[in-house]
Amino acid sequence: MMFTRPHLNALLSSLRGLNLLALRWLARAWRTLQFAAMILSLALTPSSYGRANRLPMVSQIANGTGMNVLWFTVLCALVSLILIRIVVVTAFSYGLSKFALEMVVRVLVLELIPLTAAVFVALRCTLPDGLELADMRSRGDLQQLARAGIDPVQREALPRVMAGIFSVLLLVAVSCVTALFLAYLTIYGFSPWGFTGYTRVVGQVFSPEVSIILIFKTLGFSLAVSIIPMASALYEKAQSGLVPSVAPFVVPMHGRAKAARELASMVRLFSVILLIEILSLMVNYY
Repeated sequence: MMFTRPHLNALLSSLRGLNLLALRWLARAWRTLQFAAMILSLALTPSSYGRANRLPMVSQIANGTGMNVLWFTVLCALVSLILIRIVVVTAFSYGLSKFALEMVVRVLVLELIPLTAAVFVALRCTLPDGLELADMRSRGDLQQLARAGIDPVQREALPRVMAGIFSVLLLVAVSCVTALFLAYLTIYGFSPWGFTGYTRVVGQVFSPEVSIILIFKTLGFSLAVSIIPMASALYEKAQSGLVPSVAPFVVPMHGRAKAARELASMVRLFSVILLIEILSLMVNYY
């Protein structure tokens, strides 16, 4: 097959476009990793929890987890009751009643609840916080903090990241305990005689390997939903030069640019969440 000059030019143009997209993706990933390292180092620094930073951090954690815990627990309880009932009835109808509890724990507690909690916190907490941080950047508030000798990342970004991490961990812990309690009530009722068999099955499911995978997956979800929106808010379309911990550039955001930035951050976030979930499934079941 012979290629004419226009075809070759079109092919080269497509390759250059793909190369540009790959470089942009790598640059965003590198900035996100740098921001993650900076946030983790600040989280381990005692000065980050001084009197000046303590009130913003407590306020962000309280706002991020206050009503979210109640609403998510109620929603999770309702959905868990429906799913548990469906799994139990289906297992009994096929003569697989002894596997019903194990199926409930594996599907609901190990997979669905951590994933749902991460998405819930992202939509309710971290993505709006990232948009608020981007607005502060566009107005020049972060530069004013830097000129006043205050680290804007430590004062504004770190509390939002810590609030997102704490929210995911708390929601997963509370919802998993609630789902396990509802599973016992659905299968055994209020009788105490099923407790021995129930704890044996749950203990078999939560082997040391599975428990470690669940912990790391939940931590990965919490870090992803907390760090990616803040990194996008601070460094998206940054044009070079300034040290990130000092002050990002002021970039005016109009309505369409703001919507595009929020959508891009959401796509990157959900892609990372999906990747973490796929890796955990591969490690658990392959």
